Amino acid sequence: MNPSCSFLFFSSLHFCSTLTLNQSKMQHIDSEKLYEDGHYRFEYVSKFMDFGADDIKAIEAVAEQVRPLVPAVVDAVYSKLFEFDVTKKHFVPKNEGFEGPAPTSLEDLTLDHPQIKFRKNFLGKYLNKVLSGPYDDKFLSYLDWVAKIHLDTPEKKSKINVDYIHINALMGFVESTLAGGLLSLNLDRETESKALLAFNKLLWIQNDYFAKYYCNPATIHDVKHKSNACCVSKVIAPAAILPLVIGAIAGGLGVWCHLKRK
Repeated sequence: MNPSCSFLFFSSLHFCSTLTLNQSKMQHIDSEKLYEDGHYRFEYVSKFMDFGADDIKAIEAVAEQVRPLVPAVVDAVYSKLFEFDVTKKHFVPKNEGFEGPAPTSLEDLTLDHPQIKFRKNFLGKYLNKVLSGPYDDKFLSYLDWVAKIHLDTPEKKSKINVDYIHINALMGFVESTLAGGLLSLNLDRETESKALLAFNKLLWIQNDYFAKYYCNPATIHDVKHKSNACCVSKVIAPAAILPLVIGAIAGGLGVWCHLKRK
């Protein structure tokens, strides 16, 4: 049997056996509360992804070595955002908190524009916050706020509203860029693998805070469709859980493949 197929086969067996063992320990989750109580939602998501104290320790163990890479990650992110008009256009309107002159057009907007420097500074602070913590209720509120400001909400002065497809793609790019930087540090195998898994989980938790606003069943159900309404209702529930499953699988397989190459 091919080694990769063997790994996936035995992983599947382990998952199924674990599922069988855990059926008697099944926990009840209040679906509505997941959208009403941020702390309750985080507890569920972190437990689902097995994010805990060991992951926090893994991030803290490499934080000071990763921190100097933050400016390069920020530059890479904005270079990527400028590759597509559909993402670049969100930086033409004046951003909330920016006091300088806004760009006059998409063509006028460059990576060295003052508003982009302002946005880069924001992303840099975010990444440093992810590295430094503390990972408490205030930190969770910060992750929630980061998600919320990308939508058009009544309390915002600016009316910038970014579609979730771009947010999801961006989070994937941030994670892969951060992982690439981490791999370039040539850390010992155990430290590296633990850190990769921890960052993967934490960034998928951040992605879930975005999903909290974009994939809220109450909001989606309010949308009226002339056809296929039943099909929409069927995908509502999976929409909230699939990102977590995919994140856990992608992170685990990514680390495994990297370790196998070593």
